[in-house]
Amino acid sequence: MSNLAIQFHLLLFFSIPIALTTARLGKLEVRSNKNVAMFVFGDSVFDPGNNNYIDTSISGKANFPPYGETFFRYPTGRVCDGRILPDFAAAYVGLPYWRPYLDPDNHNFVVGANFGSAGGAVLVETNPYTINLEQQVFYMKKVASLLKEELGDENASELLKGAIYLSSLGGVDYMAFSSSTSDPTEAEMEAYVKIVIGNITNAVKDIYALGGRKFAFQNVGPLGCQPENKQSYNTSGCVELLQTLASMHNDVLNTVAEELASELPGFKYLIFDYFTTVMERTENPTKYGFKEGDIACCGSGTHRADGCGYLTVAYELCSNPNEYVFFDGGHPTEAANIQLTELLWNGTTNVTWPINLSQLVELDSTDVKISTENVDILIDQRVAPGRVSKANV
Repeated sequence: MSNLAIQFHLLLFFSIPIALTTARLGKLEVRSNKNVAMFVFGDSVFDPGNNNYIDTSISGKANFPPYGETFFRYPTGRVCDGRILPDFAAAYVGLPYWRPYLDPDNHNFVVGANFGSAGGAVLVETNPYTINLEQQVFYMKKVASLLKEELGDENASELLKGAIYLSSLGGVDYMAFSSSTSDPTEAEMEAYVKIVIGNITNAVKDIYALGGRKFAFQNVGPLGCQPENKQSYNTSGCVELLQTLASMHNDVLNTVAEELASELPGFKYLIFDYFTTVMERTENPTKYGFKEGDIACCGSGTHRADGCGYLTVAYELCSNPNEYVFFDGGHPTEAANIQLTELLWNGTTNVTWPINLSQLVELDSTDVKISTENVDILIDQRVAPGRVSKANV
């Protein structure tokens, strides 16, 4: 790329808060003048449409109506009636709504990239037909190399150091485990959680080695209370096994994040309590401005949890998604995502700790110094991503 092109990309990046958000946010406000990139990893709650570009089943796609109709007026591949949490998080720092990383026309990674994939698991073997965490990190490495080619090592290093690395991981793995393991013991659950967390830790260390320093972890939500799982397990209450797995994961995630902060120089993080914030709205929807937290807006069955948009299913569709916590069996509505992102951005330590996203964004580069000392050692100590066995935990 020519020097002129590089200067253009840098100018574009540093003018984004003024140029892009005013026209696109409507009533929302840009919350920070800090110029940061954002890189997103995750599953269906974070997928902006990457699965449109891979060969997977219809259950792994949302590129058909009524998905997307609340805001975009057409299906984008987001498993939502409109915008997802990463869209609002990006908008708060002046970035545009996400285009899928796999979109062949998406070449401007100076603002970041979203690698999320519906069905994307932490473990390779959980769901081989979507984009697992190992593959998402591989894409991140490709982007980092491209940035160095386009911007030069110094500029790319500064961009990667100041960027936010936002993730939502683990839910797909625990739902797969619960469906394949009959009445697991506590020891079996603990071992599986350690495998999942071990692979997430490996991914974090890989991103850290690339220069990443500021990590925003969304913990696993209340899987057992999602309409899809209530319907699948034929229960009016929450599925205890899934709730237990999610809680165990979240407890270990807290511990591991603290350990990484003490182990890795300059590592900063937050954990957003997606479990509690979604659970509260499921249990008491009217308190938060919703009418329904138990049944989805779109789908078939007792909880409208299956087949939203399928031509082969006689599904139901609510008249106003803004009245529902869930749009389909496992994914919040845009209205719920607005509330959740506000808590991620500006919440107190009862919902996001030890800091919130606005505070993580505002950290100066002097607080996240890049030190390559011990990075090679950390990489050498890693286990193979996606292939951790119980012998490794």
